[in-house]
Formats: sequence, structure tokens, C-alpha cells
Amino acid sequence: MTTSIRNHLPGTIEQIVSDKVVSEILISTAAGPVTSIITTGSMKRMKLKKGDAGFRHNQSDRSVR
Repeated sequence: MTTSIRNHLPGTIEQIVSDKVVSEILISTAAGPVTSIITTGSMKRMKLKKGDAGFRHNQSDRSVR
């Protein structure tokens, strides 16, 4: 699988709402606010917190080789 820079929206994490299974992460980007849903386990392993630099990876544009 390959990705390119066009698949990323850099930004800052503004808010995280979590429960036992999933977490909703609001990222402020130059293109506007973007919400991402990931598992809470993944969020904890990546040690994400408000104010961190983050990016939204657009899976619909992902090319698979």
C-alpha cells in the first residue's frame, strides 16, 4: 500500500471524545474542521491529546499496490 501527501490534511487536535471502544477526534485544519473516528485503543497507543499536531488520512484516496 502506498500513500502520498495529497492524502493528508495536517492540523491540530482540538477535541477528543472517547468511550470504551471508539474515540472521536476533532482536528482543526487549513481546510476547516475535520472529525476522525478511531478505536480508543489506537488513540491511547498513539498517546493523542488535545493540542497535538495531527493529520487526517483520507482512506478513500488510498492507492493499493
